[in-house]
Amino acid sequence: MAEVFDIVGALFLLAGAVFCLAAAVGIVRFPDVMTRLHAATKPQVFGLVLILTGVAFTMRTWHVVLVALLTIGLQILTAPVSGHMLARTAYRTDQWADEHATVDELGEDLEAAGFTNKPEENGPGHTRNPLG
Repeated sequence: MAEVFDIVGALFLLAGAVFCLAAAVGIVRFPDVMTRLHAATKPQVFGLVLILTGVAFTMRTWHVVLVALLTIGLQILTAPVSGHMLARTAYRTDQWADEHATVDELGEDLEAAGFTNKPEENGPGHTRNPLG
């Protein structure tokens, strides 16, 4: 039975390594900030989950399983938040390729709140706060 767990753990480790490699290649090869953030969050987190699952299958101790579950939980909670914050920062500093966007809800919300992000009005990457 231990050999089966070792094989399953190795398969999880291999699959996780492939996802992490795909994320690394995506970060280097994708053209703009938004697509790079996608590569940095989704496949990277899934690859880490697979790797930690593989380690848990291979080690088979409660301590390792609990640490792996804690790490997975924290990664799933923090990666989307950090990706969202980076995406909003890239948007506000005009570092994203808006020609591919079909809907710009954030721009509409910011304009309704009184913020502008027009480089031709305020200089490149400048966000104006109407409150001073």
